[in-house]
Amino acid sequence: MKNFEKYTRQYFEAPPTAMSWTRKSYIDKAPQWCSVDLRDGNQALIIPMSLQEKLDFFKLLVEIGFKEIEIGFPAASDTEYEFCRTLIEQNLIPDDVTIQVLTQSREHIIAKTFEALRGSKNAIVHLYNSTSLAQREQVFRRSKEEIIDIAVSGAKLCKEYRERTEGNFRFEYSPESFTGTEPEFALEICNAVIDVWQPTENDKVIINLPVTVELSMPHVYANQVEYMHENLRCRENVIISLHPHNDRGCAVADAEFGLLAGGDRIEGTLFGNGERTGNVDIITLGMNMYSQGVDPCLDFSDMPRLVEAYEGFTRMKVGDRSPYCGGLVFAAFSGSHQDAIAKGMKWREENNCKHWTVPYLPLDPTDVGRVYEADVIRINSQSGKGGIGYILETKYGYNLPKKMREVFGYQVKGVSDREHRELLPDEVFGIFKENYINLADPVKLTEAHFVQQGNIEASVTLEYKGRTAVATNVGNGRLDAVSNAISSYLGISYSINTYTQHALEVGSSSHAVSYIEIVSDKGEGFWGTGMDTDITNSSIKALVSAVNNMLRK
Repeated sequence: MKNFEKYTRQYFEAPPTAMSWTRKSYIDKAPQWCSVDLRDGNQALIIPMSLQEKLDFFKLLVEIGFKEIEIGFPAASDTEYEFCRTLIEQNLIPDDVTIQVLTQSREHIIAKTFEALRGSKNAIVHLYNSTSLAQREQVFRRSKEEIIDIAVSGAKLCKEYRERTEGNFRFEYSPESFTGTEPEFALEICNAVIDVWQPTENDKVIINLPVTVELSMPHVYANQVEYMHENLRCRENVIISLHPHNDRGCAVADAEFGLLAGGDRIEGTLFGNGERTGNVDIITLGMNMYSQGVDPCLDFSDMPRLVEAYEGFTRMKVGDRSPYCGGLVFAAFSGSHQDAIAKGMKWREENNCKHWTVPYLPLDPTDVGRVYEADVIRINSQSGKGGIGYILETKYGYNLPKKMREVFGYQVKGVSDREHRELLPDEVFGIFKENYINLADPVKLTEAHFVQQGNIEASVTLEYKGRTAVATNVGNGRLDAVSNAISSYLGISYSINTYTQHALEVGSSSHAVSYIEIVSDKGEGFWGTGMDTDITNSSIKALVSAVNNMLRK
């Protein structure tokens, strides 16, 4: 691409740290979560949410389990202010939930913010000002000392207004554009704010380190976080919060590495909504922990409901391939994948497994409200016998012999390929039923009677080409006798190569299912399936179905 020379690295690497986070392989406990859907997420929407939509979304976030929810910027608009007052005055905030509001370091905005929070049981006042080199030089045109003064004066004002306002308040500070700020300066300004607020064990302060714009690879951010973790004053009474955006597509990695490096808290949104490429996706973060055996302390067990609600509130769409929640994330179209999944599920049944280890499925879809038949094995021209057989067995109860699965698999793939579309499970079963089960055309067997005189003698009534006739022959069993009677009457020659049967595995257990393959003199195989309440009748129907497939050929 042209013009790559105009770009340069805008981040500042942290001074050397122990980099102890690199020796950790997983996150062993959930962080403190703070949803910013109603503030950061809402301000990124083409059409911001109405008051009622924000109230409904707030209730959903509480149901999911969020204990800290940033509800907006009360001084920014009447709707934001009214939303804050409605939550407080209508007592819609549970006692164990803390609301959070954002404010700039300007007195009239801080005053309006505390006015909006009046009477709040638990609230976090989130103060911020931008600290990056680019913002200092281009936007504010101020020195480092002047930027520190902005933060310190805001911190003092917050402390003053807390004293004169009814309610219970905690503080948070963000050096906005932290990732474009020299780490030493970020540390200096955060420590200056901490010196004003004087956190204690019962009044901890949140220092938020936002990836306001993602400028570096995730490990650079982790080193920046670890530097702050090792050098912040009153660290035991400071909660380090992370607020990653996704400009480089690495927000989840930023958050995970940042937690390993000393972060205690995550600010993000459901499904990653937010400005530009979005905020960190809390669902992905939480489910990543869940899939490693760690309780995320958030409830995502009904993912389809969350997707529907989110799309309604925001008018945004959740992509089909979005991790854990997209419509196709559990779907397997590939034949080899389908076969491995089907065998993995069978192995779980046989071994009563405690842990989930199914190939190609890092998560049990049912744990997030999805179903196997509709979401996992999807049938198109890329599918294989394993997946197609899995659908017939698990949804309809037909456990096809291995060889028959292969033949039928090609048949189904052919239909999908010709019609250039996915086939639904009922359509797959319809193809199977139409081509194999109890076929009665061109030949139909209406009656069969047996006499045992040494060998078995069978007399069968056949309808063929508009005529009805009785054919008789003998065999070493009922099925063999019927087969000999049919072949002699029709003047065809074949041998029974495969015969299996089982009780119908879905629905009524009183039905028996039989599968028969016959092989012609030319070596061609033809399959048929029979279903009946009587095992002998089901085998005869399977034989007739196979013969009909041979005659159709």
